[in-house]
Amino acid sequence: MKEEIIIAGFGGQGVLSMGKILAYSGVMQDYEVSWMPSYGPEMRGGTANVTVILSDSPISSPIAHDFDTAILLNQQSMDKFEPMIKPGGVLIYDPNGIVHPPTRTDIDVYVLEATEECARRGNTRLFNTMMLGGYLKVRPAITVENAFKGLKKSLPERAWKSLPDNETAILSGMELIRRQ
Repeated sequence: MKEEIIIAGFGGQGVLSMGKILAYSGVMQDYEVSWMPSYGPEMRGGTANVTVILSDSPISSPIAHDFDTAILLNQQSMDKFEPMIKPGGVLIYDPNGIVHPPTRTDIDVYVLEATEECARRGNTRLFNTMMLGGYLKVRPAITVENAFKGLKKSLPERAWKSLPDNETAILSGMELIRRQ
């Protein structure tokens, strides 16, 4: 098993955190893991992406040029990374801010309206864990139990009070994702 994932969007959307949670979850599942963030000098509003590789055998390089799965959270990321998904791969996106939806027919495309759902719930900080839940539903490379463990490991202890809300968001993302 080897899963190469790109998560990309604007800074402030929890892109790097989502990748970190996924990486820790992979460790909890005894996978070999690579987590490689990339972001501009800006914190919020700049572009950010992270490559996560999960594998049951050693990973020869943390650099991936094409991906099994892409989680794309803005138009700029869609334009850049949609062509880099392997045929037969998966694209997951939130339609908020996407002007030109994906057009490829050789990949499976899923939409998760996480921005809208988080706004409805009054907690936009759950966006990234809701998107992660959608990923776990479509590509169950990680068990939900290990995702919860990875979430706890990735958060500082002072933030553990948010664990129940984030766990609920993961489960909600699993329910709300739909094939396009």
